[in-house]
Amino acid sequence: MNQENSRVIVIKQDSTGQEVWQYDGKVLSRTDRSLLLEARFNRSDLPFHGILLRENDRFLERYYQDRWYNIYELHDKDTGQLKGWYCNVTVPAVFKPGAVTYRDLALDLLAYPDGHYIILDVDEFEALNLDEST
Repeated sequence: MNQENSRVIVIKQDSTGQEVWQYDGKVLSRTDRSLLLEARFNRSDLPFHGILLRENDRFLERYYQDRWYNIYELHDKDTGQLKGWYCNVTVPAVFKPGAVTYRDLALDLLAYPDGHYIILDVDEFEALNLDEST
């Protein structure tokens, strides 16, 4: 896989495998089964459950080939202040040269720096009608 500081494209897919979003990231570290990336929020400013996600906010993103989730640590682009953590329930990520792909399974967890959290998109997750093994 890629060396540290190499560029990768992160590809988010919906539960059916259709691409819904992509953006650039930089590999900060890796193990045999995980990658830690730095990425910048590439959308316009967005209020999100009490957090303002700003264009170019810094995300530290951990992807796993053997776990059914990924985790993002969210930081303000100007101050570096921690905004929280966001966890996607996913099919294990796929690492290819120059790319990380994950298939999102809708269910998410948003944790705030003060320790409280909310679970998001439960209805969407239940509507997926996933097979027993998934």
